[in-house]
Amino acid sequence: MMVIIAASFAAMVVPVRSGNTQSLADYLAAICAAPLRSSPLEEAPFLSENVSAMTKMMIDMGIRPSGDVDKDFVAMMTPHHQGAIEMAQAELRHGHNEQLRRMAQEIIVTQQQEIAAMRLAVGQPLPPSVPAPDQMLPAGQTDSKSIHPTNLVKEP
Repeated sequence: MMVIIAASFAAMVVPVRSGNTQSLADYLAAICAAPLRSSPLEEAPFLSENVSAMTKMMIDMGIRPSGDVDKDFVAMMTPHHQGAIEMAQAELRHGHNEQLRRMAQEIIVTQQQEIAAMRLAVGQPLPPSVPAPDQMLPAGQTDSKSIHPTNLVKEP
């Protein structure tokens, strides 16, 4: 892990020393997007969402140390887990393999549970609950009953 962090830091320092004023967000997006440029056009929405998730994750993991190792761990791991959630959501939106879609659903649930457990462990409040993207109401619909878990099961 330390080798990865050191290599990442070294990679970030090079552009700064070369006089390039590229922002960290632009630099990370370029790193994440570079191998994807030769991908098929139909994959572009999925890949774009993943580049956004990875870029946001890497930026948000760059915390200012607080002096409390446990709180710093949670501060770095929360965006890491959130990145996994966002990547799994992209799989659900664009993927076709049912086994991978089920795994993506499991990733979302377990990563949310781990974020909650870590926050509670250091005495932080939980974020407000929001419906999952596939449970949100269509525009203009206000019937809150339609998103109740019992209403999500389709009758045969």
